[in-house]
Amino acid sequence: MFGVLIKFIYSPAVLEKLLTKHLVSSKEVEQCFINRDGGLLEDKRENHATTPLTRWFIAETNQCRLLKICFIPIGTKLHIKTAYEPNAEEIRIYKQHAY
Repeated sequence: MFGVLIKFIYSPAVLEKLLTKHLVSSKEVEQCFINRDGGLLEDKRENHATTPLTRWFIAETNQCRLLKICFIPIGTKLHIKTAYEPNAEEIRIYKQHAY
């Protein structure tokens, strides 16, 4: 009946990287969570290992900008690692494995 409140966590370094390197705002990241229509994939690559595993998805912002969102879920907190416009290979992988 009552929804769970999700909290988005951005470290200062991640916020700076999103804004300066990828030109992505936290508002756009959060829009992608709302607009997501595919599943979540786990990043199991050894050089990106986290505990728990990093999850990622590709979705559009409200302005139809496609972004890849990488995050670590811990309880009701989503620790955002990065967000950027995906390349063709990332889009292919997501379409193949998340739908």
